[in-house]
Amino acid sequence: MDHYDSQQTNDYMQPEEDWDRDLLLDPAWEKQQRKTFTAWCNSHLRKAGTQIENIEEDFRDGLKLMLLLEVISGERLAKPERGKMRVHKISNVNKALDFIASKGVKLVSIGAEEIVDGNVKMTLGMIWTIILRFAIQDISVEETSAKEGLLLWCQRKTAPYKNVNIQNFHISWKDGLGFCALIHRHRPELIDYGKLRKDDPLTNLNTAFDVAEKYLDIPKMLDAEDIVGTARPDEKAIMTYVSSFYHAFSGAQKAETAANRICKVLAVNQENEQLMEDYEKLASDLLEWIRRTIPWLENRAPENTMQAMQQKLEDFRDYRRLHKPPKVQEKCQLEINFNTLQTKLRLSNRPAFMPSEGRMVSDINNAWGCLEQAEKGYEEWLLNEIRRLERLDHLAEKFRQKASIHEAWTDGKEAMLRQKDYETATLSEIKALLKKHEAFESDLAAHQDRVEQIAAIAQELNELDYYDSPSVNARCQKICDQWDNLGALTQKRREALERTEKLLETIDQLYLEYAKRAAPFNNWMEGAMEDLQDTFIVHTIEEIQGLTTAHEQFKATLPDADKERQAILGIHNEVTKIVQTYHVNMAGTNPYTTITPQEINGKWDHQLVPRRDQALTEEHARQQHNERLRKQFGAQANVIGPWIQTKMEEIGRISIEMHGTLEDQLSHLRQYEKSIVNYKPKIDQLECDHQLIQEALIFDNKHTNYTMEHIRVGWEQLLTTIARTINEVENQILTRDAKGISQEQMNEFRASFNHFDRDHSGTLGPEEFKACLISLGYDIGNDPQGEAEFARIMSIVDPNRLGVVTFQAFIDFMSRETADTDTADQVMASFKILAGDKNYITVDELRRELPPDQAEYCIARMAPYNGPDGVPGALDYMSFSTALYGESDL
Repeated sequence: MDHYDSQQTNDYMQPEEDWDRDLLLDPAWEKQQRKTFTAWCNSHLRKAGTQIENIEEDFRDGLKLMLLLEVISGERLAKPERGKMRVHKISNVNKALDFIASKGVKLVSIGAEEIVDGNVKMTLGMIWTIILRFAIQDISVEETSAKEGLLLWCQRKTAPYKNVNIQNFHISWKDGLGFCALIHRHRPELIDYGKLRKDDPLTNLNTAFDVAEKYLDIPKMLDAEDIVGTARPDEKAIMTYVSSFYHAFSGAQKAETAANRICKVLAVNQENEQLMEDYEKLASDLLEWIRRTIPWLENRAPENTMQAMQQKLEDFRDYRRLHKPPKVQEKCQLEINFNTLQTKLRLSNRPAFMPSEGRMVSDINNAWGCLEQAEKGYEEWLLNEIRRLERLDHLAEKFRQKASIHEAWTDGKEAMLRQKDYETATLSEIKALLKKHEAFESDLAAHQDRVEQIAAIAQELNELDYYDSPSVNARCQKICDQWDNLGALTQKRREALERTEKLLETIDQLYLEYAKRAAPFNNWMEGAMEDLQDTFIVHTIEEIQGLTTAHEQFKATLPDADKERQAILGIHNEVTKIVQTYHVNMAGTNPYTTITPQEINGKWDHQLVPRRDQALTEEHARQQHNERLRKQFGAQANVIGPWIQTKMEEIGRISIEMHGTLEDQLSHLRQYEKSIVNYKPKIDQLECDHQLIQEALIFDNKHTNYTMEHIRVGWEQLLTTIARTINEVENQILTRDAKGISQEQMNEFRASFNHFDRDHSGTLGPEEFKACLISLGYDIGNDPQGEAEFARIMSIVDPNRLGVVTFQAFIDFMSRETADTDTADQVMASFKILAGDKNYITVDELRRELPPDQAEYCIARMAPYNGPDGVPGALDYMSFSTALYGESDL
C-alpha cells in the first residue's frame, strides 16, 4: 500500500478506533453483533469448506482467523502453528493481527492474549475492524467512501420509495422497508413492494431477510425480533449486513441484447449461418448435459450403509473418468468454433455473431463453473458421509458390546434384591447377608461408569443421526430405568437388613477379604477384556504406533495382576482348607460375592492378548502400505504440478513474443501441443495412484500440497490454453492473408500491442487501447467528439462489451480501416459491368450474369426496392449495394 492508500485508510479507520467498548456489554447489541459477525465470517469461511459456531471460542487458536483473512484478502498468510499450547495459539493470532496491521489498519487495545482468552469485547472489536477494512473501506460512491459511501449508495437506491428515509445505520432500518426497497430496486420480481406496510416491521424484515438468503445468497445475519425490540439497533451489525447487499448488487450488469446482424455476402453468408446453427446446437447439448448433471451432483440424500455410499463414490469416479472428459473436449471445441466464426465474420466485414440468450460463451463458462462447484462439493460430501458412517458403525458396535456386558451383569440382580430371606435367617445369616449386600453395592458403584458410557455413546449416535437411533434409544432407556430401579432396590434392602440390629458376629474375614479383592480384580479383568476386544480406527502410522505402545504398557502390568490373582486364589484355598478342617457348613459358597475362582481363572485364560497383538500387527502393515501410497502419489504430483505451471508460462510467452513468422509460432505451438499430449500417460498413472489412495480411504497426504483436483484442473486449463492459443495464431494468419498484411506490419502491430499491454495479460483495457491508437496517429481527444469516436471504435473491437481488446480484434480493426475504401470501389465496378449504359439492373440480367444460387440470393432481396423510372424489381446502385452487403457503411 502506497503512502496515499495508507493515509486514506488511517483517516477512515480513525473514527472507528475509539468505538465505545462499554456499549458492547449491552446484551441486545452484543447478541446482534454475535449473530451478524458470525454469519458474515461463515459466508466467507464456507468458501474454504468450514465455519464457526462460537465467535469468541472458534478464533482462540488463530487457525480459522488466519483462514478467514486468506479467503477475504486472496493472499497467503504465514504458515500457522499446529500445536495445542497457548504459545502456539498466541503466535497464530499475532500473525493474523500483523497481517491486518500490514493493510494500514491501526489496532487499538486489541492483543493476541485477549483473543486467545476468549475476550468477547476484543474478539467482536477485531472482527468489526476486519469487516471495515475488507468489506466497507473500498466502497466508493460519488467521491465518498467507506461508511459515508455506503450510506450515500443506500440513499440513492431507496430515494424513489415512499416511507423510506435512510439517514443512518440504526433506526432508519427498523421498519424493514429500507431492506425491501434495496432488493426491489435491483430485483423487482422478488418482492411485491406495494403490499408492504410501514406498521408491520416484523413482516417487512423477515421478508427481506428470507428473500436475500434464498435468491441473493446473502446469509441471514440479523433477527427481526431483535431489531424491532431494540430502541436503537446495533449500527455495526446493520452496516455489515447492508454491505453484503452492496457487494451483491454492485457487480450486476444488464444482459446485452443481441443486435440483428446483416447477412453475409452470398455463399459466405450461408456458410456462416451453418456455423452459427452448429454452435447453437453444440451449446444447447452441452448446457442440457450440464443442466441434467448438476442436480445429480447436488443430491445430498445420505445412505444408511457403507456399501451404498461406496457405490455412490464409484458412480462419481465413473463420471470423472468416462462422462466428463468428452464434455471438456466439446467445451474447448465450442470456444474454438466460436472464435473461428467471429474471425470469418470480421474478415467479411460482417457484425460479430451473438448467440441466443443463455448460450453465450460466458453463459457456458458460468454453467461449467457451477458444474465444477457442485462436483467439488459432491466429492467432499461423499468423503464426509463415508467417514460419518464409519464412525457410526464403530460407535454402534461399541454400544452393543457394552450394553450386552451390562445386561449380562444385571441379569437376576432385581430378583436377588427383592428376596426376603432375612426374615427367617439366623443372626449369623443376617450378618452374612449384610456383608454380601455391601459387596454388591461396591460392585454396583463399579458399574456406574459403564452405564454412563452407554448413555454417552447413545447420545453421540443421536447427534450423528444414526439411522437405527430408535432401537438404540429404547435399549439405553431400558438400561437406565433398570439401573435406577437397582439403586432403589439396593437402598431398600440395606435399610431392611440394618433394621434387624442382630448382626453381632463377623463373618469369616477370609471370605470378606476374598470378596473385596476379587470384585475390583474382576472389574479390572472385565475392563481389560473390553479394551482388548474394542475395535479401533486409525489413519496414520503414528496412531497405530500409539496404540501399540499403550498395548505394550498394558502387557507390562500383567505380572503384577497375576500376583494379585494368585493371592486371591490363595485366600480361597485357605477358606476351603478351614471349611474341610473344621467341618463348617458353608455349602462351599462365598456369601459375600458371586465371583468364583473358576470365573477368575476362566477370564484370565482368555487368549485376548495374542489376538490384540495380531490385530495391531495387521493394522501396522496396512498403515505402512498406505504410507507408501501417499509417498508414491506425492512424488509424482510434485513433478507433474510444476511441469503444468511451467508449460502454461511458456505458452503465455510464445503468444506475446515476436520471434519469427506467424507460421513459425504456429509450428512451435503445435510442437508444444504434441509434447503436452505425450505427457497424458503420466496424468493417467497419477489418476490410477489416486484411485488406489481413495480405495484405501486415505484422506490426507503430508508429502505433497497438490491434490488430484488441482492436477485435473491444471491439465484441463493447459489443454484449453494451447488449443485456444493455436486457434488465435491461425486466425491471425487468416486475417493477414485475407487483408494482405505483411509480416513487418504484423510485427509492428504486435510491438505496439505488447508495449501497452503492461500486465502481459494478452489483452488491452480501454485506456491502454486508447493510448495505443494515439501512438499510431489516431486523433482521439478528450472532448465529447473524441469520446464518441472512441466509443464507435470500441463497439467494433469489443462487440460483446467485455471491457478488453484482444490482439486478434486489434489487427482486424487496423486492417479494416484500410480495407473499407477498396470494398466500396469493387462494388461500384461490379455494378457498372452488369448495368452497362443503364443506371439499374433487371432480374433477367442478374440471372444471366450470376451463378443461379447467387442470382436467386440477390433477387430474393429485391422485393423491398423499386428501380428508377418505375421499373419493378430492378436495382439502382444503392439498392444493389444494400441487397448485396446489407445496411453497411457502403
